[in-house]
Amino acid sequence: MSGGISASIAGGRLRAEGMGEHDRAIPFVNQDYEALRRECLENGCLFEDPVFLAEPPSLGFKELAPYSAKTRGVEWMRPTELTNDPQFILGGATRTDICQGALGDCWLLAAIASLTLNERLLHRVVPHGQSFQEDYAGIFHFQFWQFGDWVDVVIDDRLPTKDGELMFVHSAEGNEFWSALLEKAYAKLNGTYEALSGGSTTEGFEDFTGGVSEMYELRKAPRDLYRIISKALDRGSLLGCSIDITSTFDMESVTFKKLVKGHAYSVTGLKQVNYRGQAERLIRVRNPWGQVEWTGAWSDNSSEWNEIDPSEREDLHLQMEDGEFWMSFQEFLRQFSRLEICNLTADALSEDSLSHWNTIKFHGMWRRGSTAGGCRNNPNTFWINPQYKITLLEEDDDPEDEEVACSFLVALMQKDRRRCRTQGQDMHTIGFAIYEIPEEFRGCQNVHLKKDFFLTNSSCARSETFINLREVSNRLRLPPGEYLIVPSTFESGKEADFVLRVFTEKQSETEELDDDISADLEDEDNITEADIDDSFKCMFAQLAGVDMEISVHELRTILNRVVTRHKDLQTDGFSVESCRTMVNLMDKDGSARLGLIEFQILWNKIRKWLIIYRQFDLDKSGSMSSYEMRLAVESAGFKLNNRLNQVLVARYAENDAIDFDNFICCLVKLEAMFRAFKQLDKEGTGIAEMNVTEWLYMTMCG
Repeated sequence: MSGGISASIAGGRLRAEGMGEHDRAIPFVNQDYEALRRECLENGCLFEDPVFLAEPPSLGFKELAPYSAKTRGVEWMRPTELTNDPQFILGGATRTDICQGALGDCWLLAAIASLTLNERLLHRVVPHGQSFQEDYAGIFHFQFWQFGDWVDVVIDDRLPTKDGELMFVHSAEGNEFWSALLEKAYAKLNGTYEALSGGSTTEGFEDFTGGVSEMYELRKAPRDLYRIISKALDRGSLLGCSIDITSTFDMESVTFKKLVKGHAYSVTGLKQVNYRGQAERLIRVRNPWGQVEWTGAWSDNSSEWNEIDPSEREDLHLQMEDGEFWMSFQEFLRQFSRLEICNLTADALSEDSLSHWNTIKFHGMWRRGSTAGGCRNNPNTFWINPQYKITLLEEDDDPEDEEVACSFLVALMQKDRRRCRTQGQDMHTIGFAIYEIPEEFRGCQNVHLKKDFFLTNSSCARSETFINLREVSNRLRLPPGEYLIVPSTFESGKEADFVLRVFTEKQSETEELDDDISADLEDEDNITEADIDDSFKCMFAQLAGVDMEISVHELRTILNRVVTRHKDLQTDGFSVESCRTMVNLMDKDGSARLGLIEFQILWNKIRKWLIIYRQFDLDKSGSMSSYEMRLAVESAGFKLNNRLNQVLVARYAENDAIDFDNFICCLVKLEAMFRAFKQLDKEGTGIAEMNVTEWLYMTMCG
């Protein structure tokens, strides 16, 4: 078993046991904060991180590359060297602790600033009990959500400086360092500081909360946006809004009614009031960066308040903090350009009274030739993408809605792409399509829908666009029923790992659709010499020689002689190793040679597999494309899941093609493994037990 596969299986088991939950965060690169800190305190030394070195490569790879103009004269210094009285957090974490340095990560800073508004969420990311005074050892740690798991990132406190000043995030106070250290931990997680340049606030929201974000362009807002915001507030979601800038001169410019462009506001409340005999919908907005407030209708001192019931007015004004203001919902849609909602998962919500999404996540991968099928523009390969089934059981209970439908949110996120920037790679263009599952497949789990289904059925919903963002998410409404989600890159053959999350308002069931592993093995015990015709016996006698048995080397000579006669087969010949596998499969008496009956059975198999190979060599090139391998293997009687098909392509394909000898070797190996398992699974339970001798015999001889 390869290290990658065994590690993946182990990872799946750990997740099932709760590893990766916030209270059991996974130590990043196996660095245990408590153990490292204890060791430093016992040895009386300050921690120096061997993983994220205080050296030029940690800064970046392009503008911040070693020896670049921006990194000349950089010194890595500890806060204790920069000031006499360094503090971790001084008087609570506030927005003034977050001043941008020489790095284009304002998206990250806006997310950190939002975090300071919710102390409970902040302390999930910035664990309590860290300081420069008590048991200081030059080591700190932070926790981030990464692609489905919480990870604990350890850093030393050596920070990049120029002329005695911090290069990147810093506090206005000058002696407070939690934000600079948080940025360093996030840079370590992503490979370098420069990897943080450019992004969206929602990316930070998600990594600090484990939530899922959605974004609405307000000029084309859905008709039920008020209801969406209301439900999001009921669930404790983080809501941000902003006004687009049309040029760099616009940045932070103030409109005539005192709204700031290019600036992150938060939405904190909704209310419907009786205004001049009509229902008026209001929305409460907060400017977290200062006291500049809206001065239009429904602002703090506007005349509209005189027209509503005084007790209601008093109630609405009492709930406001400084920098917070009300405006009409229609005016909000006109004035602001964009709304971002970060929906929190149940574990991030402190109040039991808050309703929450039901959520489920899948870890998947696209691999060239086996599971990277690209979008619907690639009809021959689209079907090989991973497939997930969602069963929507209960419709929404919204009295205003006449339509019977279930609300759900699908979020597809590609993993670790920032880390790939040092190799010149970046985000893939990703999206997903959703299909209604046809009647004949309803209730089935163990089926991976094939090419014909997608050629004859169109999608019933899909992501709004394929886009090169880390995550694509869409809120959807469909009638109760069974649906298939197919996540993909835009182009086929693009490799990446991903996490697919499905959030539903009501009860639902979600599962990966994948073929059951099984083999249709023919019974070979009923062939006798009498069943073999004379011409085959005569050929065998000539090939086998005096001992009337065929050795590994004789088998290789025979097979290579046969395949060279078939000019339509692409092959570089059978290897000694593959012929040994065939002999081991057929050898019933342990002689490591094939007798007449054993050779006849093998010959029949090869003839049958040759027919299948030609059938799936669609373009008659003499080789079979790797994505047709799954169908060919299934036609030969072996049903495998995505992961195993991926292993086969990696092992037997060259340049996305399978030649004849590799195809035969693959089927021989599969049959040998299935037969070995069947022998060990004496009770037919699907579980095999073996001792070390049996294990070694099976793996050495396989």
